[in-house]
Order: sequence, then C-alpha cells, then structure tokens
Amino acid sequence: MPSVDLNADMGESFGPWKMGDDAALLKIITSANIACGGHAGDADVMASTMSIALQNGVGIGAHPGFMDLAGFGRNRISMPRATLQNQIRYQVAASIGMARSVGAKVRHLKLHGAIGNMTSEDEQMAKDLYEAALSVAPDLIVMVLAATTQQRAVEALGCPFAAEIFADRAYNDDATLVDRSKPGAVIHDADLAGKRMVEMVKAGAIITESGKHIPTRIDTICLHGDTPEAVQIAGSVRSSLESAGITLRKF
Repeated sequence: MPSVDLNADMGESFGPWKMGDDAALLKIITSANIACGGHAGDADVMASTMSIALQNGVGIGAHPGFMDLAGFGRNRISMPRATLQNQIRYQVAASIGMARSVGAKVRHLKLHGAIGNMTSEDEQMAKDLYEAALSVAPDLIVMVLAATTQQRAVEALGCPFAAEIFADRAYNDDATLVDRSKPGAVIHDADLAGKRMVEMVKAGAIITESGKHIPTRIDTICLHGDTPEAVQIAGSVRSSLESAGITLRKF
C-alpha cells in the first residue's frame, strides 16, 4: 500500500493572540509548516512551535507569505519581484536561525496563502520565489501544490520536492484550490475530509468538485491549523488512512 505524509500550517499565533491548537496537531501530523513572521507568527511562537515539533519527531518547514499581518497573507499584493524575493529570503533565514537555536533543522519550504495561490498559477513567479528560498538554503525540499505550475517550476529547477494535496479544500478542474470566498471552498466535515483523502491517495489523483480525476503523485496531505475543526479533521484523516492500510511517514 502507498505511504503518505501529513502536514499542517501552524505557528500562526501572534503575541497574546492565539490561533489553532498546535500542540494537539503536532501529536497527529508528520510535517509542520511554521509561519516565519510575515503573514503570522512571531519569534516566541516560532521558537515554541519548533521545539514542540522537535519533541514529537515532526519535520519542520519554513512557511513564508506576504508581509501582511493584517490580511493574514491572503491578500494578493503587487510588488517588484526582487523585493518579494528578498522578503522570502528574510523569512526563510529567520526560520532557519530560530530552528538552529532550539536544536532543530528546517528541511522543507511551503509558500503560504496568496503567494501560494499566485505561484500555482504563474510558473515564473514560482521559479523566482523558490530560487530565492534556495539561495538561502540550497538543500530545502520544496512542498508544491500537486499538478500546478508550482510543480512544473520545481521540475524545471531540478530541486527535491514533495507534491501536496489538501484535506480541507475543494479543487477546481485545473488542480488549483477553489477561492475561499466561494461556498464549499473550505471543508469543515471531518468524516468527509478523511474519506476524500483515502479516495484520492488510492486513485493517485486529485478529485475536483466536478468529479474530474487529475492523476498526480501524492507525497503529503495538508490539514490547515487555523480552522476550529482542525484537530478533528487531522484525527479523522489519520485514522481513515490507517484504516485503509495507508502508511503515514515523513516525506
């Protein structure tokens, strides 16, 4: 049977403002994408989240986004490409330094929010931002939205990558995610999320809202940490996969 990694975006609290139950998620997942202070997170949150990930044997990833705390990195922002590349370098470097300070290592990269969506539609933007991250840490494994221009970008760059699908998001027929403003874009039903992931991993394909199958390699499944049902969805996905004989393993 196939094996798959489970990842979650986390470390997105800021000062006294708390988001998600990272400690509970880190007992379920195998990889953590930890915010770097751009769209969310701060130095204290990064350090504590990385420490808990290390204790649980969870793979640590840098999770940079637009420098947009007020918009949680979900606003599409137009800026000079060189400036955006430097913002990615800045966040990745912060992530690597903080991990080193707690005895951990950053081994992968995942772009957040609007930057993630934009690079899943624009191959040149994806290449530019991945090259920026790799200029700081050449050995990073790049986590990409499976079957999108992000994957084409890493294949062109020749760097190691992990292809990702989403447990709690609906898909368009071009393998991009349905916009969050549309009904049904975010899946809140934990049982449904678990069933969908078993179906997709067994099919080796993304299954879109219309029922279309997009064949793809599937290395990792994302569970968002910022929804009220995050821990329940994570638990359902893990137990559903294990019940179906699918092994959970860090990519």
